[in-house]
Amino acid sequence: MDLETIKFFFLGLIQGLTEPIPVSSSGHLLMLSHYFGVGLEEDKQLGFAVMVNFASLLAVLLIYRDDLFRLAKNSALYLKDRSDEYQSDFKFVLFILLGTIPAGVLGVLFSDVLEEHLTGVKVIGGALLVTAFALWVIRNLKGAKNDGDLTIREALIIGFAQAIALIPGISRSGSTIVAGMLAGLKQDTALRFSFMLFIPVSLGGVVLESEGIMQVISSTDMLLSYAVAFFASLITSYFSLKWFMNVMRHGNLIIFSVYCAIVGTLVLVF
Repeated sequence: MDLETIKFFFLGLIQGLTEPIPVSSSGHLLMLSHYFGVGLEEDKQLGFAVMVNFASLLAVLLIYRDDLFRLAKNSALYLKDRSDEYQSDFKFVLFILLGTIPAGVLGVLFSDVLEEHLTGVKVIGGALLVTAFALWVIRNLKGAKNDGDLTIREALIIGFAQAIALIPGISRSGSTIVAGMLAGLKQDTALRFSFMLFIPVSLGGVVLESEGIMQVISSTDMLLSYAVAFFASLITSYFSLKWFMNVMRHGNLIIFSVYCAIVGTLVLVF
């Protein structure tokens, strides 16, 4: 394995480890590039981002496959006979689509601003401290609302929280879980809704960058490196999300708050 492939493996590993947990995968990748020179050349960054995010998406789909099958089946049944039995799952799907809109719209409108002004390490350090504080605020919250108790208001609040996570250093999973729990959701409901929101956003990215994906696939000299990064991200995303689900069940979110506070402080100081 040459050095280039090892670099792709390492970046795929970091992406997979940090994507599901509330520590900001984009922030970590940018910090690695800045401090250790492990980033990618500009012409490779987009293809890499699409590949490893798609790998994380597959891990999420695998873990939540039963929920997704139930939601799809019950939504179809509701559209067929309008039975109250299936209405809750149908509304949950609608709220997922509604919650996706803010990040999609703001991402398109402000992508240039984000790339030009909000990718510096000082910004990432400050954003990590914001993430740390938000996680600390909800560390003891339990919530009482289940999937069927979601409303349009809560879906939009969580959707806008996901849009804020376009800033590197603001964790996507962290911001959506924080918003959900502040809105009164149970931890498992906030977690599930957070990763259900990740699915359409990630799929949208794959569709929008389909040309870039085809270029990656057709680039035989880079195919091995991208494949290594893809599977590193897929496997680590799966186990990282499984671990995070266990942490949520035991109410130990404070460990991520402490981690983000330490890393954010070190970035700002050094």
